[in-house]
Amino acid sequence: MVSIWAGQPYPLGATYDGLGTNFSIFSEVAERVELCLFDEAGNESRTDLPEVTGFIWHGYVPQMTPGQRYGYRVHGPWDPWQGKRCNPAKLLLDPYAKAIEGVVHWGQAVFPYSFEQPDGGPDGTDSAPSVPRSIVANPYFDWSNDRPPRHAANETIIYETHVKGFTARHPGIPPELRGTYAGLAHPVAIRHLQSLGVTTVELMPVHQHVDSPQLVERGLHNYWGYDSIGYLAPHNGFASAGSRGEQVAEFKGMVRNLHAAGIEVILDVVYNHTVEGNHRGPMLSFKGIDNEAYYRLVPDDKRFYTDYTGTGNTLNVRHPHILQLIMDSLRYWVTEMHVDGFRFDLAATLARGFHEVDRLSAFFDLIQQDPTVSVVKLIAEPWDVGEGGYQVGNFPPLWSEWNGRYRDTVRDLWRRVPHSLADFGYRFTGSSDLYESTGRRPYASINFITAHDGFTLRDLVSYERKHNEANGEDNADGTDDDRSWNCGAEGPTEDPSVQALRARQQRNMLATLMLSQGVPMLLGGDEMGRTQGGNNNAYCQDNETSWYDWATADSQLLDFTRKLIELRRSHHIFRRRRWFQGRPIHGDEIGDIAWFTPEGQTMTDGDWSNGMVSALGIWMSGADLRGPDGETNPDDVFYICFSARDQSSPFRLPEAKYGRRWQVVMETAADPCFPLSGRIRRAGAELPMEALSVTMLRQVAGGK
Repeated sequence: MVSIWAGQPYPLGATYDGLGTNFSIFSEVAERVELCLFDEAGNESRTDLPEVTGFIWHGYVPQMTPGQRYGYRVHGPWDPWQGKRCNPAKLLLDPYAKAIEGVVHWGQAVFPYSFEQPDGGPDGTDSAPSVPRSIVANPYFDWSNDRPPRHAANETIIYETHVKGFTARHPGIPPELRGTYAGLAHPVAIRHLQSLGVTTVELMPVHQHVDSPQLVERGLHNYWGYDSIGYLAPHNGFASAGSRGEQVAEFKGMVRNLHAAGIEVILDVVYNHTVEGNHRGPMLSFKGIDNEAYYRLVPDDKRFYTDYTGTGNTLNVRHPHILQLIMDSLRYWVTEMHVDGFRFDLAATLARGFHEVDRLSAFFDLIQQDPTVSVVKLIAEPWDVGEGGYQVGNFPPLWSEWNGRYRDTVRDLWRRVPHSLADFGYRFTGSSDLYESTGRRPYASINFITAHDGFTLRDLVSYERKHNEANGEDNADGTDDDRSWNCGAEGPTEDPSVQALRARQQRNMLATLMLSQGVPMLLGGDEMGRTQGGNNNAYCQDNETSWYDWATADSQLLDFTRKLIELRRSHHIFRRRRWFQGRPIHGDEIGDIAWFTPEGQTMTDGDWSNGMVSALGIWMSGADLRGPDGETNPDDVFYICFSARDQSSPFRLPEAKYGRRWQVVMETAADPCFPLSGRIRRAGAELPMEALSVTMLRQVAGGK
């Protein structure tokens, strides 16, 4: 018989204090909560939590040490019509578990209702043999002199990657470490990130997640990890060894090593839904603890779940205890796991009050006043699938946003889709039309052209349609209009002219990304030509489709990307903290930015609105960066020529007042793209421009 004392209601979860472990769990609907403990052989012993304080059930077990496996059984009403689904036959994960062992073995036992009578009473099959266990985690870790890099927002360059996919095939990493937290922490992996020049890794979900039964039936896996079940637990499948919570220390070691290399860690977090799905979904945790509190239910029929996410359910962030879970999770990852920020998946869902998206919702109010979470990097994916869910530009001042309009505009330019150049002008300069009126700066815009969800950069220029057949959904999944352009042939080709055009288009888009104001986000692997064979929805491809193929890395593209990032990091003008003014500054008659036609004339209103125009020149000066805001030389002046034309045609440089002598520093159509000693051009001179190319010139010092 387990000895259990009253314990304390807080902190929630299983907390080891050196002498024993306190267990605490919230449930407003529960009539009784059993703590279930498992020994090495898997034998279960049960004991009631002896105390309840304000719907927090709690107890303290003396001499209970880290590594102990446990779960809960919640006794209470079964009345799905009223949103209540308690079923003590089902072993439940602790929502505050800091480590989880095992996987789900799908079958009747995992579901709270009977397959034969789905609208009948609760299923009585014991789920314990079929579900994971929570683990009492060891809170102690030697962080040594770990310090967060704290890169300024405007200095940040994000690299979106996957813990497993990044190293799963890396020949320089020991086989036993590939695809793990330890693999990402390995010196070989870190050297790649450092040599590339990125400041921050954004990791796809590392919260504990589960393979859905539909994927398991097809022999596939939840590779992306967007079906969370443990918001404080690092996913056990990314641990190199151990099944008793060792993944916690391994994750911390990864963060410590990346910090030592000057690299921040941002987590992609999914607080909008869980893997438990809709009314026909499994019961693993929240649904059996307090279904009506944790999930948004249809008001007129509480059997069903409100679904703003397209996954079957939506977390009920209107409930104070669910808000508390999210905030406690965020604080835990910052204070205990030392991460540097978060990217919130489908963040518009978190902003919903009763129906509409409200940027002053309780969630954002809590973030704003929280002394821990409010000071780290906060990035929103500013949309969900509900009505009014596209909210680019509408998040509060502390937040940056994935700028979907930037992605679409840049792709359309290089696909030669008729559009307004004014839209490109806004995107290139940080999207002031979206962010300036709310008091935000250019770094509110997270600029990206590709991300995990969609084509890779190589596939974007190699395929005109998606190829998701391997996902087992008859190629019906994924986005149909991914704004791709196959550059002359569908898929792999041996045609050298097509290969050259595809290579140039990749360089064009990377150059646009790294020279734009805002925060660039590079999809991991795009720097070396990673392909997914045309699959633009590889969420279930935990295999060579998604894993980086280091053996076939495009060394020329990698070298170009490194030099491009170095160019951005060497000149403050490409990572401004303030908006361009477009008017004379400090007595300067020409200001900080000017726009030109290929003929060297300043752009007119007609030029901006002409959807058939596909070329322009941009003059940028760092003059306004002098004084308290700037470290930049006033001679830091650049002229960038963008030509999305389908034929070669010259550009004429602007008149002498914008600069008398110019040196070519980068050409996407040339070899090499970054000449050691670029050609000198004078004001008003013609500059040859290849079709579909970018050329950048820098004013020669003293040449104004």
